[in-house]
Amino acid sequence: METVVGEVRKIEIMDTTLRDGEQTSGVSFGAQEKVSVVSLLLEELNVDRVEIASARVSEGEYQSVQKIAQWAKTHGYIDRLEVLGFVDGTTSLEWIANAGCKVVNLLSKGSLKHCTYQLRKTASEHLQDVKNCIASARAMGLRVNLYLEDWSNGMRDSKEYVFQMMDGLKEEPVTRFMLPDTLGVLNPDETRQFCGEMIARYPSLHFDFHAHNDYDLAVANVFEAIKAGVQGVHVTVNGLGERAGNAPLTSVIALIHDHMGLQTNVDESKLYNVSKVVESYSGVRIPGNKPIIGDNVFTQVAGIHADGDKKKNLYFSNLMPERFGRYREYALGKNAGRSNIIKNLEALGIELDEESTRKVTARIIELGDRKEIVNLDELPYIVSDVLKNGLDNKDIQMLNYSLTLTDGLRPTATVKLSIKGEVYQQTAAGEGQYHAFSKAMFKIYRSLNKPVPELIDYEVVIPPGGKTNAYVQTVITWKFEGKVFKTRALDIDQTVAAIKATMKMLNMLESGNIPNMNYLPLP
Repeated sequence: METVVGEVRKIEIMDTTLRDGEQTSGVSFGAQEKVSVVSLLLEELNVDRVEIASARVSEGEYQSVQKIAQWAKTHGYIDRLEVLGFVDGTTSLEWIANAGCKVVNLLSKGSLKHCTYQLRKTASEHLQDVKNCIASARAMGLRVNLYLEDWSNGMRDSKEYVFQMMDGLKEEPVTRFMLPDTLGVLNPDETRQFCGEMIARYPSLHFDFHAHNDYDLAVANVFEAIKAGVQGVHVTVNGLGERAGNAPLTSVIALIHDHMGLQTNVDESKLYNVSKVVESYSGVRIPGNKPIIGDNVFTQVAGIHADGDKKKNLYFSNLMPERFGRYREYALGKNAGRSNIIKNLEALGIELDEESTRKVTARIIELGDRKEIVNLDELPYIVSDVLKNGLDNKDIQMLNYSLTLTDGLRPTATVKLSIKGEVYQQTAAGEGQYHAFSKAMFKIYRSLNKPVPELIDYEVVIPPGGKTNAYVQTVITWKFEGKVFKTRALDIDQTVAAIKATMKMLNMLESGNIPNMNYLPLP
């Protein structure tokens, strides 16, 4: 029966990531990975039970179960491990017992069609086989839970069969009867009705509900099953599972705690960490918009939302990221407003005046037109780019340039500049793209008898954790008439950033506003 704390129901959580979840196409956990996942589920998350395997799958699976059982015995969790077994005499039972486990989840047929066409037996014959298997399990010291496979279709098509099975098994030493929506066909109304009928007819029995997500209704169906009175639910980390997967652990926990006001033993603060570990082991990426654990779900994009968060947390809900070991972010992109920028600057400990904030905001919106999201790691580089040597008046403007890179040939560049309204163009080859650009540009300057500086150093700075599309800052050190100074610029392409930094240098020369190492260090 369910655990009651005061007047609040506590729902039992059984995780089947390593059994049902491993039936995800392309997913196969190694033995040590399985031990790691079980450890995280039981010791970090504190789920009530873990279904770790199916009996008789392979020799490798048997060895994995042995390792998990050895770990569980050492740490006092052996009674919380479960293995799927089949009604095959004692074959599955011996496999499970010899591997060192103590609990079998016996897979019986929960629909007349499965019994008739897959087993080719009558309901009475199958019932007797199940009873014999239960008796053998108990004689071997195994505790028994019972799956009614295809129960959802059984309730749709052949309730008499389901009730015949249950009537014959209700007095058997079965700890839990588990009601699977094996093909994910139920809707919430049917789930509530069918679970309610089972509980009303067999009020003294413990029922679990096992949802699949074929219609994207797994979490909604769990909601209705619990409302109907089931005492336990089955989940997988990240919703792994055959076809469309199972009910995801994270969403189910949030649902139970927030919408139902019920309790579980699960530690919410560890959910995100466990999800990321399983993502790594499984190779199945978590979608960015997956509730609770997706990369984007605690990121405010619209500036109005950040503004509302500053004013009485108007855009907060009960799903506070800190509950799940995460934090709120404010996206930097073309939809970012001043409030988004300020929130991110605060997170970095950067204070700017009104005019500087306006300039940074305008720059981020400009960058966001080229890249949907600007990362927090990139923000200091944008601030540096905008404030440290940006020029409002540009006597020299880049009108166009073309860079070519061909295997086996020297890179070439064609540059078209406007210098105080006059247009000039040159082409040159170089040892690299930026070198070719520089030669073409300096050709223009030499044709006009304009002096050019000496390039002292060329540095590319990549924000920590930057991805292949991260903005990089190119910092160039110049020497001109005895003065050494730096210009810097930002872009996804380091060569483009270098060209922008060079244009800043040219405008400094033209204006005569050349600092002598009067610059701030990089953030």
